[in-house]
Amino acid sequence: MTLIHRRGLLAATAAAALSLCASVHAQGGLGSGAPVRLIVGYSAGGPVDQGARLLSIALSKELGSTVVVDNKTGANATLAGNETSRANPDGLTLWFAASPTITISPNVMRKMQFDPVKDLTPIAPVLSYYNVLVANNNEPFKTTQALVDYAKANPGKLSYASAGVGGSNHLGTLLFAKRSGIELNHVPYRGNAPAMTDVMGGQINMMMDIISTAGTYIHGKKVTPIAVTSPQRNPALPDVPTFAESGIEGLKGFDVGGWYAVYGPKGMSPELQTRLNKAINAALAQPELKAKYKELGYDEWTGSPQTLVERAAKERQMWSTVTQGIVVD
Repeated sequence: MTLIHRRGLLAATAAAALSLCASVHAQGGLGSGAPVRLIVGYSAGGPVDQGARLLSIALSKELGSTVVVDNKTGANATLAGNETSRANPDGLTLWFAASPTITISPNVMRKMQFDPVKDLTPIAPVLSYYNVLVANNNEPFKTTQALVDYAKANPGKLSYASAGVGGSNHLGTLLFAKRSGIELNHVPYRGNAPAMTDVMGGQINMMMDIISTAGTYIHGKKVTPIAVTSPQRNPALPDVPTFAESGIEGLKGFDVGGWYAVYGPKGMSPELQTRLNKAINAALAQPELKAKYKELGYDEWTGSPQTLVERAAKERQMWSTVTQGIVVD
C-alpha cells in the first residue's frame, strides 16, 4: 500500500469514527429514552431539593423521559453549577439552580469555577420564593416594630442565624437591619436545619428561612413569625405581616426574595433550549404541581429564557450594593 493510499485510508477511518461518534451522541441525547439528570447543589430534603423533586415528576411526563435528581453539594452550590457548565449540551444534564448562586455568589466568592452568565444556557424560570423572619418563642418582641425598638435599646445584643456567609437569609437579614437602622450579630451555620434548631433552643434569637420549610415550625408553634419578605402577605402564612406593613420608613417597599430556575450547559442549541423551555412551562401548568407549590408558599414564575436573564442581571446588581466587604473563600 502506498503512503498516499495509507493516508487516505487513515483519513477515511478517522472520518468514519467521527461520524459514528456523532451518531451515537445524537442517539443518546434528549428524546433517546436516556434519563435526564437534574443536578441540585444542596442536600436531599432541603427546600431546593424539594422543589426539584416535585418538578422532576411533572417534567418526566412532558419529556417522555425519566428525570432523576442528582445532589451535588458544596461551595454555595457552585460545584453543581460548574459540573453543569462542563457537561455535554445534549439536554441530558440540567441544573435546578437557586438564585443565590447566580446573583449573590458572583459578588462575594473570591473565586468561582464558572461564570453564571457566560458558561450556562438559561432555560426556564420555575418559581419565586420568599423568606420569613422567625424568632425564639421567648423573645420579648413579636412584631417588626417591637424588634426594632428592642434592638435599638439593646445595641449588639441580638444575634441571627443563617445557612452560611453570603446566603440569601444572611443578606436578607442584613438588608433588613440596615434599612431599619439596627445592629444585629450574624452567626453562620452549615445549613438551615441546625440554625433553626438553635433558634428553637434559644441559643440564637432569630433567623430568616424559606417559607416552604419555616411554615412547619411556625404551624407547630416552635418559633414565632415576625414578618415575611414579600411585598404582599403570603397565602401559606396569611396571618404573618410583611416588613413593609411595619410602618418603618426604611422598610417601605421591602421586597427581598429568591427564585429557582433551570439552566443547561453552554453551547446548547436554540432549538433544544426552546424545547426544554416549553416542556418546563407545560410541567408547571400541571394542576397537581401548581397546587403543591402554592401549598408550600411558592409563587408562580414562568417565562422565556430572556425573562430569566433579565431578572438575574437585575438582582446581581442589587446584591452587589449589599455585599460590599463580604468575601467567601
